This record gives sequence, C-alpha cells and structure tokens, in this order.
Amino acid sequence: MSMFTTESVIGVIGAGTMGAGIAQVAAKAGHPVLLFDVAEGAAERGREGLAKGLQKLVSRGRMSAEEVDTLIGRIQVIRSLDEMAPAALVIEAIVERLEVKQSVFGQLEDICSEQTVLATNTSSISVTAIGSTLKRPQNLIGMHFFNPAPIMKLVEVISGLDTQPEIASAIYDLSTRWGKQPVHAKSTPGFIVNRVARPFYAEGLRVYQEGGADTATIDAIIREAGGFRMGPFELTDLIGHDVNYAVTCSVYAAYYNDQRFLPSLIQQELVSAGHFGRKSGKGFYDYSEGAEMPLPQTAAPAEKPTHVTVEGDLGVAEPLVALFETAGIEVTRTDGDGRIQVGDTTMMLTNGQFTTVRATEVSNRNLIHFDLALDYATSTRIALAPADKADAKSIEQAVGLFQAAGKAVSVIDDIPGMVVMRTVAMLANEGFDAVNQQVCNEDAVDIAMQGGVNYPRGPLSWANAVGLTRILAVLRNLGASYGEDRYRPSPLLLRKVAGVRQS
Repeated sequence: MSMFTTESVIGVIGAGTMGAGIAQVAAKAGHPVLLFDVAEGAAERGREGLAKGLQKLVSRGRMSAEEVDTLIGRIQVIRSLDEMAPAALVIEAIVERLEVKQSVFGQLEDICSEQTVLATNTSSISVTAIGSTLKRPQNLIGMHFFNPAPIMKLVEVISGLDTQPEIASAIYDLSTRWGKQPVHAKSTPGFIVNRVARPFYAEGLRVYQEGGADTATIDAIIREAGGFRMGPFELTDLIGHDVNYAVTCSVYAAYYNDQRFLPSLIQQELVSAGHFGRKSGKGFYDYSEGAEMPLPQTAAPAEKPTHVTVEGDLGVAEPLVALFETAGIEVTRTDGDGRIQVGDTTMMLTNGQFTTVRATEVSNRNLIHFDLALDYATSTRIALAPADKADAKSIEQAVGLFQAAGKAVSVIDDIPGMVVMRTVAMLANEGFDAVNQQVCNEDAVDIAMQGGVNYPRGPLSWANAVGLTRILAVLRNLGASYGEDRYRPSPLLLRKVAGVRQS
C-alpha cells in the first residue's frame, strides 16, 4: 500500500511563486492542502493569486470554472505552524538559508506525527546538512521542483545521508502520480540539474570572453544549430545574473574550487555593476524602452558550388550529404577521414582543436571547421571557424555550400570546439561524472536536463549519437588547447570509450 493517498494532507510552507505552485500541484491531484507563510497575509495572497491565474485557463477552455473552484477549495490557508499537525507530508519552499530551514523542520517535528515526511524544495543546500539538527533525519527528503511548478515536469528526489530509502521511493511514486517526472539523486552540491547545467553557461561565456563571437551570434548558434530554446546570454539575463552567478559560485566552492565550475569574470562584472538582466533593465542585452536587440553575425549570400567531394563517413553530420544533393550539387564519395572538399577548401567537423592547429595536420591551410548541430537535416544555422591562413575564396566557398544546404552561416573566430560542440561535450562529461560519483543513474541525467531545463536532448543520449570516441577526443583536444584541468574527461567516459573500442 502507498504511503500517501489522495486523502493524505499535504502541507506547504511558503506561499511565494514556488510554494503556491506546489500547493496547486498537490490540490490538483486531489489532496487537501494546508498553506502557510510567516508573512502576514502572504498565504491568502498566494491562494488568491492561484485562483486568478487559473481563471485564465478557464477563459482558454482548458479548465472549467467548477474545476477551479474545487481545486482552490482544497487549499486551506492556516495562520500558525501548529495547524500543520494533520499533514502526512510537509514541503517547505522558503528562503535558502540553512538555519531557517533547520528551525522550521525542528518545530514541525514537535507538531506533526512521527510518521510525517518532511520535504525541502532547496535547490542548493545539502539535505544532509538540513537534517543534521533534526530528531528524525530519516524522515527528511529533498523534493526539488522547478519553476513554474505546475508546468515543469521534473522533480529531483534528493536523499540525504540518513534518508530512509522507503521514503525516497514513496516521494518518487507520489511525484509520478502528480504527473511529474521524478529522478532519484544523492544530496551533493547542485544535485543533478544545477551541477550538469554549469557548462551551458560557462562555455558560452568562455567563447565570448575570448572574442570567438558576440553574444547575439553565440545565442543564435546555440538556438538555431543546437536546438536549445535560449542561448546562454539571453537565459542568464532572464534568470538574473545575481542568481546565476551566486549558484555558480556556490557549486564552485562546494566542489573545493574544481576548475570545471570556475565562475566567469565577465558575469562577475555584470553583477558588480548591478546589471542583473531583465529585472534591472540591462544585462548582456539592453531591455530599456526602445532598445533594439542586436542581430547575430550572418554571412552575406555566396555562390553555390557545383561539385563537392565527401571523403569518408561524416558521422553525425552525414545528413548534410542529402542536403547538398537536394540543392543540386554533384557529390562524389571517396574513402577518407571524414571531410568535405570543395576545390582547395577542406571542411571538417570540429574536434576540439584550433582549426589553425589541425590545418597543419591535414596539410591544408584552407581548413574550415564546422560546428555540431542537433540535427543537420533541420537546423537553420551553422557556425564555421576558418584557420588563420585560410584565404577569402575558401571561406566564401564554404559559406556558399552551407547556404545551399539551407543554413544561415555565422563565421566565427578560431575557437577550440567552437560553440555547440564544446557545450555538448562538457554537458555530457559532467553528466557522466555525476553518474560516476553515484549521484544518479544515466537515465536520470537525461530526464533531469530535458524535464528541468528544457534541453532539446539529454546530454548523454546526445553524446552517444555524436559518438563517445569523438566526444572524448574533443575534451582531450580542449584540454591540450587550454592546458587546464577543466576539460579532464570523466573516468566513466574513458571506461565507456574503452568498451566501445573492444567491441
């Protein structure tokens, strides 16, 4: 029999956006909900805000007025923590301060039953640390929702060192019944999402810091080639640089200054200036009235080549061949190392090296790297990075070829790993390392990143599609290019590649 039924009373502490959203999720699933906030009138305002928001769904025909009345009727505002006594599960969504959470849960242990499960919605504080002052730490669990809670599917179910496995299983099952996609994780800094997501911001910031491309161009490449809903700069402007930078610093400090989580000096400058993004009116972009968003750098139209030679298997980029043929370009296939040849111009998928360095290895100064795409058949933009000595004619030939394939082309500076490839390689590497350190399993990484932050594909699934051997090569070449520990491959990735080579 399940630990929780629809008759089980759910308590929610904190009636802000997150707490009210969690209350809505529980009430929609049929539970009686007790909503409390220490601020005078906040719980009432939270309940009223929910009712107002749900009326919009009525006007769109997605809920009936009766359904809204029933849902809101299940949420009871209480004015004292003592009234939480009937709750079978209490979820806190309050300020991210360890001592405050410990105090609230300590009070709840004296108020509620010994069987009551206590859940924290913390996004960054150790569940083990919160439980360290409790009498029944085995009853404490992390239940990390993502904002907005009624819409976002993911719930990270976080077990502290003392959490009973039965409680973790019960919360997982309950989350599933609530229509969520739960994943199990251990209480480690950043859990899954806030840990694995760090490279999404960090690699874009690094490319920008090194002059690889401007923010609008990097964002466009990530969206239109990588398939992400937003690029790193528009997303951090939306999140708020004060928040995003603080999370990065927290994860960096928690992992004893591991270089993989190194915060960005550029973002630090924005925070110091008070340029937090949309909330302050200025971040990487200007949001003041009348300000225009900058456009990405896009190459001017170039002549379409009549013939290309494709040497060897292009791997994940193989769909390009069909696009060339559809565009009326004659394609000759030969054996080789995976390159596209147009006259003296050689084009290869980036391998994490400087294009200029690789040009000497392939004995062609006119080498041009192209970036990874989520799906070469449907992506609308591609990034190219010419070697330093590549001539203008070669660049124009490469631009014309990819334009004929239906792509907007952004020519960026020679940056190792370019934009999408280095981002995906690092996301996958961090995902593999979370699995290697027993934080979660591989499925949980992909579910978490798609369900929690809307990635177009789970990073481990994506890495397998690209080829783990290629991902490892990209990381090793990035490490050689920078001489930094930041790009060290996860031991699990090394092990998996060794297994591929032996099969």
